[in-house]
Amino acid sequence: MSPATLDDLGKLILRLAIGILILLHGIAKVLHGVGPIEAMMAARGLPAFLAWAAYIGEVVAPLLLILGLYTRLGGLLIMVNMLVAIALAHSGQLLQLGGSGGWRLELQGLFLFGGLAVAMLGAGRYSIGGKGGSWN
Repeated sequence: MSPATLDDLGKLILRLAIGILILLHGIAKVLHGVGPIEAMMAARGLPAFLAWAAYIGEVVAPLLLILGLYTRLGGLLIMVNMLVAIALAHSGQLLQLGGSGGWRLELQGLFLFGGLAVAMLGAGRYSIGGKGGSWN
């Protein structure tokens, strides 16, 4: 395989891994609602309706990654979604280690930096959007 083909396959694997794993969180929110997020928003004096943006970060953005359409935008939306999630729900754990020695926010960090990597790398050839366009 050529280096370009391996590069495009790597982008596909990253897009699918990040997209599918975050989409599962979004599906849970579709099924059970965003009530807990609304409560966190209200507790911090923010409008509760902002909790509905979780659907953008956990349903729309992952679908963009999976399909490879406006992929860079999807990566940025996931990154912003994770920054908000860390600020609202995990800020007290930011500098903590987990029981097995790893970072307490490994999953959130993986999603955050995975979204950043996708935003920087783009979709690659194996996508609906293809290599063309500044958002792919």
